[in-house]
Amino acid sequence: MNKKVIFITAAAGAMGSSQAQIFSKHGYKIFLTDIDKKKLISLEKKLKIQNSEVSFSLLDVRSESSWKNSVSKCIKEFGQIDILCNNAGANYRTGFDDQTLEMWNNIINIGLTGSFLGIKSTVDFMKKKGGVIINLGSLATLKSSESSPGYSSQKMGLIGLTKSTALAYAKYGIRCNVVSPGHVDTPFIRSDKNYSPNDWSTSIDNPENYNKRLSNIPLGRFLNPDDIAKTVFFLCSDEAEMITGENFVIDGGSSLV
Repeated sequence: MNKKVIFITAAAGAMGSSQAQIFSKHGYKIFLTDIDKKKLISLEKKLKIQNSEVSFSLLDVRSESSWKNSVSKCIKEFGQIDILCNNAGANYRTGFDDQTLEMWNNIINIGLTGSFLGIKSTVDFMKKKGGVIINLGSLATLKSSESSPGYSSQKMGLIGLTKSTALAYAKYGIRCNVVSPGHVDTPFIRSDKNYSPNDWSTSIDNPENYNKRLSNIPLGRFLNPDDIAKTVFFLCSDEAEMITGENFVIDGGSSLV
């Protein structure tokens, strides 16, 4: 029986690396992609120590040719792609007055166009046996933030892309869902210093911000990347074979308050 192959974008980040590790533990072949070669090499070594079958490729998700090269390498080495996890995203914490067209384009091109290109580049390899596509959302799939119109548009756009993909490829047994994390404690979140007390999407890297955000999580703790990876794993499993076109919000109840 052939092991399934998962293709992960932004694999050097907290979300992508957690996905790689949980799928590796369950015997999947792992294909890592990112723009950070040093971190990819480090993660590859870590997974190989665990006896994982793993390879990597540099990938700029904004580039169709970069997608073609990475997918070709994956197919050459592993022969198939069963799961695609679109994790790549970008943000600039600026409102309408300060968000330039260049900023807007970069946010949309990485998070939305990049996901579109990923689906276009991999879906043909799933048509014969079926497959799963996961697009990484956020609480911005539910509510907007005035401090980032581009980010809000990108994440809400993923909902439409996901539903269109689910409809278009259901006849091939291909499922597509969004996983939308709430407040996850990651280096990316901690590095964001542009904090506004009333902005749900900002930094937790000081006690005041930390406690403010924590008070808005009914279940009483921040999420960690493994919480999200476990949900992704479930949605890619046979137990979720009838779930498609949905947005799974993993937020400890934050969206309820």
